[in-house]
Amino acid sequence: MISQATAKQSTVERLRGRTLWIPRMTYSGARAMAAVFRSVGVDAAVTPPSDQQTLELGGLYLGGEECYPEKVTLGDFLRIIRSPGFEPDKAAFFMPTAEGPCRFGQYAPYLRHVLGELGCEDVPIVSPTSKNSYDGIADHAPDMMRRGWWALVASDIVRKLLLRTRPYETRAGDADAAYETSLDMLEKLTEDPKLTGRRRFQATLEALVKIRDLFRSLPARYAKDRPLIGVVGEIFCRLNAFSNRQAVRRIEAHGGEGWISDVSEWLWYTNWSQKDLLRRAGRRFSGQMLAAVVKNFVQHHDEKKLYAPFAEDFAGCEEPHDIYEDVLKPGWPYLPADGALGEMVLSVGKSIYLYAKGADGIIDISPFSCMNGIVSEAVYHAVSRDHDAIPIRNFYFDATTSNMDRDLDIFMELAASYGRRKQRRRRYPPWFK
Repeated sequence: MISQATAKQSTVERLRGRTLWIPRMTYSGARAMAAVFRSVGVDAAVTPPSDQQTLELGGLYLGGEECYPEKVTLGDFLRIIRSPGFEPDKAAFFMPTAEGPCRFGQYAPYLRHVLGELGCEDVPIVSPTSKNSYDGIADHAPDMMRRGWWALVASDIVRKLLLRTRPYETRAGDADAAYETSLDMLEKLTEDPKLTGRRRFQATLEALVKIRDLFRSLPARYAKDRPLIGVVGEIFCRLNAFSNRQAVRRIEAHGGEGWISDVSEWLWYTNWSQKDLLRRAGRRFSGQMLAAVVKNFVQHHDEKKLYAPFAEDFAGCEEPHDIYEDVLKPGWPYLPADGALGEMVLSVGKSIYLYAKGADGIIDISPFSCMNGIVSEAVYHAVSRDHDAIPIRNFYFDATTSNMDRDLDIFMELAASYGRRKQRRRRYPPWFK
Protein backbone atom coordinates (compact mmCIF):
# COMPACT_ATOMS: atom_id res chain seq x y z
CA MET A 1 0.00 0.00 0.00
CA ILE A 2 1.30 3.47 -0.92
CA SER A 3 1.49 5.83 2.04
CA GLN A 4 -0.20 9.22 1.97
CA ALA A 5 3.19 10.95 1.99
CA THR A 6 4.34 8.86 -0.97
CA ALA A 7 1.12 9.63 -2.85
CA LYS A 8 1.61 13.35 -2.29
CA GLN A 9 5.23 13.16 -3.39
CA SER A 10 4.31 11.26 -6.54
CA THR A 11 1.77 13.97 -7.46
CA VAL A 12 4.44 16.64 -7.21
CA GLU A 13 6.94 14.54 -9.08
CA ARG A 14 4.51 13.92 -11.92
CA LEU A 15 4.38 17.67 -12.48
CA ARG A 16 8.17 18.10 -12.54
CA GLY A 17 9.33 18.96 -16.03
CA ARG A 18 5.78 19.76 -17.14
CA THR A 19 3.92 23.01 -17.68
CA LEU A 20 0.67 23.10 -15.73
CA TRP A 21 -1.88 25.02 -17.80
CA ILE A 22 -4.46 26.99 -15.79
CA PRO A 23 -7.70 28.20 -17.46
CA ARG A 24 -8.39 31.90 -17.15
CA MET A 25 -11.70 31.67 -15.31
CA THR A 26 -10.57 35.06 -14.12
CA TYR A 27 -7.47 36.56 -15.66
CA SER A 28 -6.07 37.95 -12.41
CA GLY A 29 -6.88 34.83 -10.40
CA ALA A 30 -5.34 32.48 -12.97
CA ARG A 31 -2.13 34.50 -13.01
CA ALA A 32 -2.04 34.43 -9.22
CA MET A 33 -2.57 30.66 -9.05
CA ALA A 34 0.08 30.00 -11.70
CA ALA A 35 2.55 32.06 -9.66
CA VAL A 36 1.70 30.05 -6.53
CA PHE A 37 2.50 26.79 -8.32
CA ARG A 38 5.78 28.24 -9.58
CA SER A 39 6.67 29.20 -6.01
CA VAL A 40 6.79 25.48 -5.09
CA GLY A 41 8.80 24.45 -8.14
CA VAL A 42 5.98 23.56 -10.54
CA ASP A 43 6.10 25.39 -13.85
CA ALA A 44 2.64 26.84 -14.46
CA ALA A 45 1.14 29.18 -17.05
CA VAL A 46 -2.20 30.72 -17.92
CA THR A 47 -3.92 29.51 -21.08
CA PRO A 48 -3.66 32.02 -23.96
CA PRO A 49 -6.57 34.41 -24.56
CA SER A 50 -9.60 32.64 -26.03
CA ASP A 51 -10.55 33.24 -29.65
CA GLN A 52 -12.74 31.80 -32.39
CA GLN A 53 -10.53 28.72 -32.64
CA THR A 54 -11.30 28.07 -28.97
CA LEU A 55 -14.98 27.64 -29.81
CA GLU A 56 -14.33 25.64 -32.97
CA LEU A 57 -12.06 23.12 -31.25
CA GLY A 58 -14.27 22.88 -28.17
CA GLY A 59 -17.29 22.23 -30.38
CA LEU A 60 -15.54 19.32 -32.13
CA TYR A 61 -15.60 17.25 -28.94
CA LEU A 62 -18.92 18.31 -27.43
CA GLY A 63 -22.46 17.24 -28.21
CA GLY A 64 -24.07 20.67 -27.82
CA GLU A 65 -25.78 20.13 -24.46
CA GLU A 66 -22.75 21.06 -22.39
CA CYS A 67 -22.55 24.55 -20.89
CA TYR A 68 -20.59 27.32 -22.53
CA PRO A 69 -17.66 27.42 -20.05
CA GLU A 70 -16.97 23.75 -20.89
CA LYS A 71 -16.61 24.67 -24.56
CA VAL A 72 -14.28 27.54 -23.70
CA THR A 73 -12.03 25.68 -21.25
CA LEU A 74 -11.85 22.52 -23.35
CA GLY A 75 -11.23 24.54 -26.50
CA ASP A 76 -8.38 26.44 -24.88
CA PHE A 77 -6.76 23.19 -23.72
CA LEU A 78 -7.16 21.72 -27.22
CA ARG A 79 -5.45 24.78 -28.72
CA ILE A 80 -2.45 23.99 -26.52
CA ILE A 81 -2.50 20.33 -27.53
CA ARG A 82 -2.66 21.26 -31.21
CA SER A 83 0.01 23.93 -31.01
CA PRO A 84 3.30 23.26 -32.87
CA GLY A 85 5.80 21.33 -30.79
CA PHE A 86 3.33 20.16 -28.14
CA GLU A 87 4.76 17.25 -26.13
CA PRO A 88 2.34 15.28 -23.90
CA ASP A 89 5.08 14.39 -21.44
CA LYS A 90 5.72 18.09 -20.80
CA ALA A 91 2.14 19.22 -20.12
CA ALA A 92 -0.49 19.03 -17.40
CA PHE A 93 -3.89 20.68 -16.97
CA PHE A 94 -5.53 22.30 -13.95
CA MET A 95 -9.26 21.64 -13.76
CA PRO A 96 -10.95 21.81 -10.33
CA THR A 97 -14.30 20.13 -9.77
CA ALA A 98 -17.34 20.68 -7.58
CA GLU A 99 -20.26 18.90 -5.94
CA GLY A 100 -23.88 19.75 -6.61
CA PRO A 101 -26.14 20.06 -9.67
CA CYS A 102 -23.76 22.10 -11.85
CA ARG A 103 -22.29 20.41 -14.93
CA PHE A 104 -18.92 21.77 -13.83
CA GLY A 105 -18.46 18.53 -11.91
CA GLN A 106 -18.11 16.72 -15.25
CA TYR A 107 -15.42 18.95 -16.77
CA ALA A 108 -12.42 17.08 -15.35
CA PRO A 109 -13.75 13.55 -16.09
CA TYR A 110 -14.64 14.57 -19.63
CA LEU A 111 -11.26 16.21 -20.15
CA ARG A 112 -9.70 12.90 -19.14
CA HIS A 113 -11.87 11.14 -21.74
CA VAL A 114 -10.84 13.56 -24.50
CA LEU A 115 -7.17 13.29 -23.59
CA GLY A 116 -7.50 9.51 -23.90
CA GLU A 117 -9.03 9.85 -27.36
CA LEU A 118 -6.12 12.04 -28.42
CA GLY A 119 -3.49 9.63 -27.15
CA CYS A 120 -2.61 11.88 -24.21
CA GLU A 121 -3.88 9.60 -21.46
CA ASP A 122 -0.70 10.09 -19.40
CA VAL A 123 -1.12 13.88 -19.22
CA PRO A 124 -1.93 14.67 -15.56
CA ILE A 125 -5.04 16.60 -14.55
CA VAL A 126 -4.81 18.46 -11.24
CA SER A 127 -8.38 18.47 -9.96
CA PRO A 128 -9.03 19.64 -6.37
CA THR A 129 -12.67 19.44 -5.27
CA SER A 130 -15.11 21.75 -3.53
CA LYS A 131 -16.21 18.83 -1.32
CA ASN A 132 -13.29 19.52 1.03
CA SER A 133 -13.05 23.23 0.15
CA TYR A 134 -10.14 22.53 -2.24
CA ASP A 135 -7.83 21.35 0.52
CA GLY A 136 -6.21 19.02 -2.03
CA ILE A 137 -4.23 21.94 -3.40
CA ALA A 138 -2.10 21.73 -0.26
CA ASP A 139 -0.90 18.28 -1.36
CA HIS A 140 1.72 20.07 -3.45
CA ALA A 141 3.35 21.91 -0.52
CA PRO A 142 2.59 22.22 3.22
CA ASP A 143 1.64 25.93 3.10
CA MET A 144 0.38 26.09 -0.50
CA MET A 145 -3.26 26.51 0.52
CA ARG A 146 -2.38 29.62 2.50
CA ARG A 147 -0.12 30.97 -0.24
CA GLY A 148 -2.93 30.44 -2.70
CA TRP A 149 -5.41 32.23 -0.44
CA TRP A 150 -3.19 35.32 -0.11
CA ALA A 151 -2.65 35.42 -3.88
CA LEU A 152 -6.35 34.93 -4.61
CA VAL A 153 -7.48 37.66 -2.21
CA ALA A 154 -4.84 40.02 -3.61
CA SER A 155 -6.00 39.34 -7.18
CA ASP A 156 -9.62 40.00 -6.16
CA ILE A 157 -8.57 43.29 -4.57
CA VAL A 158 -6.72 44.42 -7.72
CA ARG A 159 -9.72 43.57 -9.92
CA LYS A 160 -11.96 45.49 -7.54
CA LEU A 161 -9.62 48.49 -7.74
CA LEU A 162 -9.77 48.34 -11.53
CA LEU A 163 -13.57 48.34 -11.61
CA ARG A 164 -13.77 51.10 -8.99
CA THR A 165 -11.39 53.30 -11.02
CA ARG A 166 -11.90 52.66 -14.74
CA PRO A 167 -15.40 54.20 -15.07
CA TYR A 168 -14.04 57.50 -13.70
CA GLU A 169 -10.62 57.77 -15.42
CA THR A 170 -10.04 60.89 -17.50
CA ARG A 171 -7.41 59.25 -19.73
CA ALA A 172 -8.70 56.10 -21.38
CA GLY A 173 -6.49 53.09 -20.68
CA ASP A 174 -4.86 54.35 -17.47
CA ALA A 175 -6.73 51.94 -15.21
CA ASP A 176 -6.08 48.94 -17.46
CA ALA A 177 -2.37 49.78 -17.57
CA ALA A 178 -2.26 50.09 -13.76
CA TYR A 179 -4.05 46.75 -13.54
CA GLU A 180 -1.38 45.01 -15.64
CA THR A 181 1.41 46.67 -13.67
CA SER A 182 -0.22 45.55 -10.43
CA LEU A 183 -0.58 41.95 -11.57
CA ASP A 184 3.06 41.91 -12.68
CA MET A 185 4.09 43.13 -9.24
CA LEU A 186 2.00 40.52 -7.41
CA GLU A 187 3.09 37.75 -9.75
CA LYS A 188 6.76 38.48 -9.19
CA LEU A 189 6.56 38.27 -5.40
CA THR A 190 4.10 35.36 -5.36
CA GLU A 191 6.35 33.13 -7.47
CA ASP A 192 9.43 33.85 -5.35
CA PRO A 193 10.28 30.56 -3.57
CA LYS A 194 12.51 32.33 -1.05
CA LEU A 195 9.59 34.17 0.53
CA THR A 196 8.02 32.08 3.26
CA GLY A 197 5.45 32.50 5.99
CA ARG A 198 5.25 35.93 7.56
CA ARG A 199 7.74 37.47 5.10
CA ARG A 200 5.56 36.43 2.15
CA PHE A 201 2.43 37.83 3.75
CA GLN A 202 4.14 41.11 4.62
CA ALA A 203 5.52 41.43 1.09
CA THR A 204 2.01 40.89 -0.32
CA LEU A 205 0.57 43.52 2.01
CA GLU A 206 3.30 46.04 1.11
CA ALA A 207 2.73 45.41 -2.61
CA LEU A 208 -1.00 45.99 -2.20
CA VAL A 209 -0.35 49.36 -0.54
CA LYS A 210 1.84 50.40 -3.50
CA ILE A 211 -0.88 49.20 -5.88
CA ARG A 212 -3.50 51.19 -3.96
CA ASP A 213 -1.38 54.33 -4.25
CA LEU A 214 -0.84 53.68 -7.97
CA PHE A 215 -4.58 53.59 -8.62
CA ARG A 216 -5.20 56.63 -6.40
CA SER A 217 -2.66 58.60 -8.47
CA LEU A 218 -4.53 58.09 -11.75
CA PRO A 219 -6.29 61.20 -13.10
CA ALA A 220 -10.01 60.66 -12.56
CA ARG A 221 -13.28 62.50 -12.06
CA TYR A 222 -15.13 60.77 -9.24
CA ALA A 223 -18.75 61.87 -9.52
CA LYS A 224 -21.84 60.44 -7.84
CA ASP A 225 -23.78 60.15 -11.07
CA ARG A 226 -23.10 56.59 -12.24
CA PRO A 227 -25.55 53.76 -11.47
CA LEU A 228 -23.90 50.97 -9.48
CA ILE A 229 -24.67 47.61 -11.10
CA GLY A 230 -24.07 44.41 -9.16
CA VAL A 231 -22.92 41.46 -11.27
CA VAL A 232 -23.71 37.97 -9.97
CA GLY A 233 -24.22 34.59 -11.61
CA GLU A 234 -22.22 31.55 -12.71
CA ILE A 235 -18.62 32.04 -11.61
CA PHE A 236 -16.80 31.31 -14.89
CA CYS A 237 -19.12 33.16 -17.21
CA ARG A 238 -19.33 36.28 -15.05
CA LEU A 239 -15.55 36.49 -14.54
CA ASN A 240 -14.30 35.36 -17.96
CA ALA A 241 -14.50 38.43 -20.18
CA PHE A 242 -14.42 36.36 -23.39
CA SER A 243 -17.43 34.30 -22.31
CA ASN A 244 -19.56 37.30 -21.33
CA ARG A 245 -18.41 39.52 -24.21
CA GLN A 246 -16.82 42.09 -21.93
CA ALA A 247 -20.05 42.60 -19.98
CA VAL A 248 -18.56 44.91 -17.34
CA ARG A 249 -16.98 47.14 -19.98
CA ARG A 250 -20.37 47.34 -21.68
CA ILE A 251 -21.96 48.37 -18.38
CA GLU A 252 -19.34 51.11 -18.11
CA ALA A 253 -19.94 52.19 -21.73
CA HIS A 254 -23.62 52.59 -20.82
CA GLY A 255 -22.73 54.95 -17.98
CA GLY A 256 -22.59 52.47 -15.11
CA GLU A 257 -20.08 51.07 -12.63
CA GLY A 258 -19.87 47.30 -12.19
CA TRP A 259 -19.49 45.50 -8.87
CA ILE A 260 -18.71 41.91 -9.78
CA SER A 261 -18.89 39.04 -7.29
CA ASP A 262 -15.34 37.83 -6.74
CA VAL A 263 -13.69 34.42 -6.56
CA SER A 264 -13.28 34.54 -2.78
CA GLU A 265 -17.06 34.39 -2.42
CA TRP A 266 -17.06 30.85 -3.83
CA LEU A 267 -14.28 29.76 -1.45
CA TRP A 268 -16.21 31.13 1.53
CA TYR A 269 -19.25 29.20 0.34
CA THR A 270 -17.28 25.94 0.01
CA ASN A 271 -15.91 26.49 3.53
CA TRP A 272 -19.47 26.82 4.84
CA SER A 273 -20.61 23.85 2.78
CA GLN A 274 -17.76 21.68 4.06
CA LYS A 275 -18.80 22.36 7.66
CA ASP A 276 -22.47 21.82 6.80
CA LEU A 277 -21.68 18.40 5.29
CA LEU A 278 -19.71 17.44 8.39
CA ARG A 279 -22.65 18.44 10.62
CA ARG A 280 -25.04 16.37 8.53
CA ALA A 281 -22.69 13.39 8.77
CA GLY A 282 -22.68 13.64 12.59
CA ARG A 283 -19.11 14.96 12.71
CA ARG A 284 -19.84 18.24 14.45
CA PHE A 285 -17.20 17.39 17.06
CA SER A 286 -14.40 15.84 15.02
CA GLY A 287 -10.87 16.49 13.90
CA GLN A 288 -12.15 17.35 10.43
CA MET A 289 -14.53 19.95 11.81
CA LEU A 290 -11.80 21.46 13.99
CA ALA A 291 -9.52 21.72 10.96
CA ALA A 292 -12.29 23.36 8.92
CA VAL A 293 -13.05 25.89 11.68
CA VAL A 294 -9.38 26.76 12.16
CA LYS A 295 -8.86 27.18 8.40
CA ASN A 296 -11.91 29.45 8.17
CA PHE A 297 -10.66 31.55 11.09
CA VAL A 298 -7.17 31.93 9.64
CA GLN A 299 -8.49 32.84 6.20
CA HIS A 300 -10.77 35.52 7.70
CA HIS A 301 -7.87 36.89 9.70
CA ASP A 302 -5.61 37.10 6.64
CA GLU A 303 -8.29 38.56 4.37
CA LYS A 304 -9.14 41.28 6.89
CA LYS A 305 -5.50 42.37 7.05
CA LEU A 306 -5.09 42.40 3.27
CA TYR A 307 -8.23 44.50 2.82
CA ALA A 308 -7.39 46.91 5.67
CA PRO A 309 -5.48 49.47 3.53
CA PHE A 310 -8.52 49.82 1.26
CA ALA A 311 -11.12 50.90 3.83
CA GLU A 312 -11.57 54.29 2.12
CA ASP A 313 -11.24 53.01 -1.46
CA PHE A 314 -14.01 50.43 -1.02
CA ALA A 315 -16.24 52.52 1.25
CA GLY A 316 -19.84 51.55 0.53
CA CYS A 317 -18.75 48.57 -1.57
CA GLU A 318 -17.33 46.34 1.15
CA GLU A 319 -17.41 42.63 0.46
CA PRO A 320 -19.52 40.39 2.76
CA HIS A 321 -17.83 39.66 6.07
CA ASP A 322 -19.70 36.42 6.85
CA ILE A 323 -20.98 34.30 3.95
CA TYR A 324 -23.80 32.84 6.02
CA GLU A 325 -25.02 35.98 7.81
CA ASP A 326 -24.52 38.38 4.90
CA VAL A 327 -25.40 36.23 1.86
CA LEU A 328 -26.91 32.80 2.56
CA LYS A 329 -29.23 33.81 5.40
CA PRO A 330 -30.89 36.76 3.56
CA GLY A 331 -31.49 34.48 0.57
CA TRP A 332 -32.82 31.58 2.64
CA PRO A 333 -36.56 32.45 2.25
CA TYR A 334 -36.13 32.25 -1.52
CA LEU A 335 -33.51 29.48 -1.89
CA PRO A 336 -32.52 27.68 1.34
CA ALA A 337 -28.83 26.79 1.17
CA ASP A 338 -29.37 23.44 2.90
CA GLY A 339 -31.56 22.32 -0.02
CA ALA A 340 -30.42 24.29 -3.04
CA LEU A 341 -26.73 24.03 -3.84
CA GLY A 342 -24.12 26.07 -5.65
CA GLU A 343 -24.11 29.47 -7.27
CA MET A 344 -27.89 29.91 -7.27
CA VAL A 345 -27.95 30.50 -3.51
CA LEU A 346 -25.00 32.87 -3.77
CA SER A 347 -26.54 34.83 -6.64
CA VAL A 348 -29.87 35.32 -4.86
CA GLY A 349 -28.34 36.11 -1.47
CA LYS A 350 -25.71 38.42 -2.96
CA SER A 351 -28.43 40.29 -4.86
CA ILE A 352 -30.08 41.13 -1.55
CA TYR A 353 -26.72 42.14 -0.09
CA LEU A 354 -26.08 44.43 -3.08
CA TYR A 355 -29.53 45.97 -2.66
CA ALA A 356 -28.71 46.78 0.96
CA LYS A 357 -25.45 48.41 -0.16
CA GLY A 358 -27.32 50.80 -2.43
CA ALA A 359 -26.85 49.15 -5.82
CA ASP A 360 -29.07 50.54 -8.60
CA GLY A 361 -29.56 47.26 -10.44
CA ILE A 362 -28.35 43.68 -10.60
CA ILE A 363 -27.31 41.60 -13.60
CA ASP A 364 -27.06 37.82 -13.46
CA ILE A 365 -24.58 36.41 -15.99
CA SER A 366 -24.90 32.70 -16.74
CA PRO A 367 -24.25 30.28 -19.58
CA PHE A 368 -27.23 29.44 -21.78
CA SER A 369 -29.29 26.61 -20.20
CA CYS A 370 -27.41 26.91 -16.87
CA MET A 371 -29.47 25.39 -14.05
CA ASN A 372 -28.12 27.91 -11.54
CA GLY A 373 -29.16 30.81 -13.75
CA ILE A 374 -32.59 29.37 -14.53
CA VAL A 375 -33.42 28.65 -10.88
CA SER A 376 -32.18 32.07 -9.79
CA GLU A 377 -34.26 33.77 -12.48
CA ALA A 378 -37.34 31.96 -11.23
CA VAL A 379 -37.08 33.66 -7.82
CA TYR A 380 -35.68 37.06 -8.82
CA HIS A 381 -39.19 38.42 -9.33
CA ALA A 382 -39.97 37.77 -5.68
CA VAL A 383 -36.59 39.16 -4.59
CA SER A 384 -37.19 42.35 -6.58
CA ARG A 385 -40.77 42.67 -5.32
CA ASP A 386 -39.64 42.43 -1.69
CA HIS A 387 -36.76 44.90 -2.15
CA ASP A 388 -38.23 48.11 -3.57
CA ALA A 389 -38.58 46.60 -7.06
CA ILE A 390 -34.85 46.87 -7.72
CA PRO A 391 -34.20 45.92 -11.39
CA ILE A 392 -32.74 42.42 -11.80
CA ARG A 393 -31.97 41.07 -15.26
CA ASN A 394 -30.59 37.70 -16.43
CA PHE A 395 -28.18 37.56 -19.35
CA TYR A 396 -27.40 34.15 -20.84
CA PHE A 397 -24.36 33.56 -23.03
CA ASP A 398 -23.33 30.97 -25.60
CA ALA A 399 -21.29 31.05 -28.80
CA THR A 400 -23.98 32.86 -30.81
CA THR A 401 -24.46 36.59 -31.24
CA SER A 402 -26.19 38.58 -28.52
CA ASN A 403 -28.37 41.67 -28.25
CA MET A 404 -26.75 42.63 -24.97
CA ASP A 405 -26.18 46.26 -25.94
CA ARG A 406 -29.84 46.72 -26.84
CA ASP A 407 -30.98 45.03 -23.64
CA LEU A 408 -28.50 47.04 -21.57
CA ASP A 409 -29.95 50.26 -22.96
CA ILE A 410 -33.29 49.31 -21.46
CA PHE A 411 -31.87 47.93 -18.22
CA MET A 412 -29.71 50.99 -17.53
CA GLU A 413 -32.77 53.22 -17.95
CA LEU A 414 -34.55 51.12 -15.34
CA ALA A 415 -31.51 51.30 -13.05
CA ALA A 416 -31.33 55.10 -13.38
CA SER A 417 -35.03 55.40 -12.61
CA TYR A 418 -34.69 53.13 -9.58
CA GLY A 419 -31.67 55.16 -8.42
CA ARG A 420 -33.82 58.28 -8.17
CA ARG A 421 -36.37 56.65 -5.87
CA LYS A 422 -34.41 53.95 -4.02
CA GLN A 423 -34.60 53.72 -0.24
CA ARG A 424 -31.11 52.34 0.34
CA ARG A 425 -28.47 54.92 -0.51
CA ARG A 426 -24.92 54.08 -1.46
CA ARG A 427 -21.96 55.31 0.59
CA TYR A 428 -19.00 56.72 -1.32
CA PRO A 429 -15.26 57.16 -0.73
CA PRO A 430 -14.46 60.68 0.56
CA TRP A 431 -13.07 61.88 -2.80
CA PHE A 432 -16.39 61.40 -4.64
CA LYS A 433 -18.26 64.63 -5.35
